[in-house]
Amino acid sequence: MSLDFNYRHLYYFWVVGKEGGITRAADRLGMAVQTVSTQVRELERSLGHALLKPEGRGVALTEAGQATLRQADQIFALGEQLPALVREAASTPSLRLAVGISDGMPKLVVRSLLEPMLAEPQLRLLCHEGEFDDLLADLALHRLDVVLSDRVAAPSTTLKLHSHLLGSSELAWYAPPALATAARRGFPQSLSKVPVLLPTTHAAARGLLDHWFERQGIRPNIVGEFEDSALLKTFGSGGMGAFPAVSRVGEDLIRSYGVKFVGRCAGVEERFFAIAAHRKVQHPLVLRLIKG
Repeated sequence: MSLDFNYRHLYYFWVVGKEGGITRAADRLGMAVQTVSTQVRELERSLGHALLKPEGRGVALTEAGQATLRQADQIFALGEQLPALVREAASTPSLRLAVGISDGMPKLVVRSLLEPMLAEPQLRLLCHEGEFDDLLADLALHRLDVVLSDRVAAPSTTLKLHSHLLGSSELAWYAPPALATAARRGFPQSLSKVPVLLPTTHAAARGLLDHWFERQGIRPNIVGEFEDSALLKTFGSGGMGAFPAVSRVGEDLIRSYGVKFVGRCAGVEERFFAIAAHRKVQHPLVLRLIKG
């Protein structure tokens, strides 16, 4: 691999960007202002673009500078993690599995999908929850081994990702005991009367539910919308309203949250995917997950 720029020059530029100016960067680095300025100019020469521009009595980042700073953030964040990763690898032999979990994924489903992996005696499981697009970026950068999501990764010319269907489950409705009788009476039209909690539009299930409401001629009495599926269930079980969940984990849901089954969303299924960064999966646990 050929490198046309010096990482030390990149580091000096990164400090300038973080500190907001060459003088403050020089103070932080314990170097002369002229030395830092020269290092940044060397980086600009290597990249072929100006990274800084005059602004008032100081400097500001150009568009190219902003793009370079974003990449430098990722590069040096990885570098800061390296000593800890090396110490862990040397002291504790383990099979590390870093899983990204999309916000819309039901947590009980995540547990059931990963449960077969838990029997691995040397497993070191790292779970990171976040926005779908952010997780895909981390996957492409190999910070994650796999992403669990309720949607596929869109085709991209820059991110070579592959989505593997893990399974599907019909959606159903549940309610706290105080609302269960009213919710069951005349279901599903009852959902226009009893308070209803829904996932926000970031979740694939929301689109499925909106279409189902339309087909059933229901205008739901929405009193709350939640990005986090566990938070939705917590508020629902606390008495705020009836809510949808996949029937796959219905028994666990009833047992864990003390809610009651209301009715099925006949024909409405939520699908779950494992997204990997390579067509030919290498990680043994990701391979086991995909093959089921």
